[in-house]
Amino acid sequence: MPERIGITLKVNGEEVRQEVPVRLNLADFLRQELALTGTHVGCEHGVCGACTLRVNGRIVRSCLMLAAQADGCDVQTIEGLAASGEIAALQNAFIEHNALQCGYCTPGMLFAAADYVAARRPPNREAVREHLSGNYCRCTGYQSIVDAVCEVAAQDATKGGHK
Repeated sequence: MPERIGITLKVNGEEVRQEVPVRLNLADFLRQELALTGTHVGCEHGVCGACTLRVNGRIVRSCLMLAAQADGCDVQTIEGLAASGEIAALQNAFIEHNALQCGYCTPGMLFAAADYVAARRPPNREAVREHLSGNYCRCTGYQSIVDAVCEVAAQDATKGGHK
């Protein structure tokens, strides 16, 4: 088995071609090789959600995916998500509701929240809690995070309804 492998992928809309160690996970590739440090690494077991990002439009735990598995994929990090403007309302709501404290979970939490809002789900507290359950926050107690997501989901409902 080779120690390194060539990969080509899109990261935040830009093509990246690079040789990587075959066992390098996607989170470490983004952080170490591309200096995209918004993807945080918490548990390295896929249970905390700090490394959440999008691959081909679906949220994934990047600590569980090898960089080599992302070959040919479209990867969106929190830097790309923020630059797109997609999470502007969520970012503002998080600030207004004090839904962030240390900020370590925030990038992953914003991805999960954006996924909830994009699916046009209703601003239901129980449903929001369930959807965010794979993202751990040790500082806020979740109340303010759920408030922020519900507020944005309610605003979205006035724009176009829910599924």
